[in-house]
Amino acid sequence: MVKVKLTGINTVTKRLADGRTVKYFYHRNTGAPLPGPKGSDEFLKAYTQANTLEPRNANSVSGLIRDWVMSSRFNGTSKGRPIAESTKRGYLRTATILDQEFGKMPIKALEAPRVRGIFIDYQKKIGSDRKREADNRLTVLSLIFGHAKNMGKIQNNPIQNFDRIYWADRSDIIWTQADIQRFMDGAAIELQRAFILALFTGQRYGDLIHLKWSDYDGERLTLKQGKTGQRLEIPTHQALKTMLDDSPRNGPFILTRADGRPWHTPADDKALTKAFHARMEAAGFYPGGWDNMTKAQKQKCLRFNDIRGTTITLLAEAGATIPQICAITGHTLQSATGILQRYTSMTKILGESAIKVFENAPQTAFANQLQTSIAAKPASDAKMKGNQ
Repeated sequence: MVKVKLTGINTVTKRLADGRTVKYFYHRNTGAPLPGPKGSDEFLKAYTQANTLEPRNANSVSGLIRDWVMSSRFNGTSKGRPIAESTKRGYLRTATILDQEFGKMPIKALEAPRVRGIFIDYQKKIGSDRKREADNRLTVLSLIFGHAKNMGKIQNNPIQNFDRIYWADRSDIIWTQADIQRFMDGAAIELQRAFILALFTGQRYGDLIHLKWSDYDGERLTLKQGKTGQRLEIPTHQALKTMLDDSPRNGPFILTRADGRPWHTPADDKALTKAFHARMEAAGFYPGGWDNMTKAQKQKCLRFNDIRGTTITLLAEAGATIPQICAITGHTLQSATGILQRYTSMTKILGESAIKVFENAPQTAFANQLQTSIAAKPASDAKMKGNQ
């Protein structure tokens, strides 16, 4: 007997009043019910008929959303890099919200010049108290329209290159020596390890919690960044090497909880963030308590992700060049200028280092000797004039 794999079927399980559970099947694209036991003649007949029907909401934004979610583009970038599961969960959440808001809008309406204004007004409405969420929603909507344009479903993406309303400049928010000491003193050993690993690699949270012992060869850490797909080989700083060599290997992952479990599961990868936040509150980083702080106050507080900017700052203060910083953090050389603008806090140490270079470089000798005409005259001449 030849087995045929049936795709595009949604299954809904319901519990009846008598306690029994039954399964109902529906054709995903059209929503048509598929009666009878799965695989029965009745079921296959309905399935075959449903495949000849026009997909539900085929001529609406809802159809474009469905097409995008079911496409290969939803699972990877335009360059073929896979998208993280946490990112896809966020996309699905946002796509569901957008479907409820704009799903019934006809595709033809997207051709009207004023439709861009409708989406921008929606962004402003959501952004009245949630600017970042508003930008995220329009970003996902733009991805949906961009895919539809590539597939020939629409002529133009009506919100391409929209203006964002959220901007968080955290370039001057870095962990100082005092901050680090306050966090580390009394922190659980698992959180201390996480801080050290983050500080001496400059990697993002999502990459750190997925690092495995197999990625460490005793001299360097090898990883592929989840966000960019960039492959890195990071030599281990002596402090990091000592920490890694002295750490117990309770499982495949470098960062684990006290019982050896990883900090992430398929459904939740924020456990370390929550534990980190609790430690910061216990250490007094949030005067008066986090729940009693205003949104503006919270935005100025240190975060786990600020360790990445701190790493860049420390590397710059130590005299590392931009290409050298990129080799550790994974930024591209094309964005090297942006590293200094976005991440490196212009600290006192950097200023002092710059002046020392200026004073001692042979190329700037002519400038180092510049003085006013009065200051440049010999002391004897100035004295003689003073006696006249």
